[in-house]
Amino acid sequence: MNLKDKIRVIEDFPVEGISFKDITTLLSDGEAYEYSIDKMIELFSAVEYNVIVAPEARGFSIGAPMAIKTKKAFVPIRKPGKL
Repeated sequence: MNLKDKIRVIEDFPVEGISFKDITTLLSDGEAYEYSIDKMIELFSAVEYNVIVAPEARGFSIGAPMAIKTKKAFVPIRKPGKL
């Protein structure tokens, strides 16, 4: 599966010269979403870790399912000034 085909690219957003990667199109495809989580887990299979840490907000969508599948703790990291 080519995950690049599942991610929408919005050119010149939020400013000219930036290619924004919109992963909501990936998240809306259950099979591709699960595949992407499994591939991320596979990429870290040789690394010993106890906790998965992910930044808001997109990181939560990737980190939490990875933590569930690997039975690891999950720590969401918030932007300054948030709870």
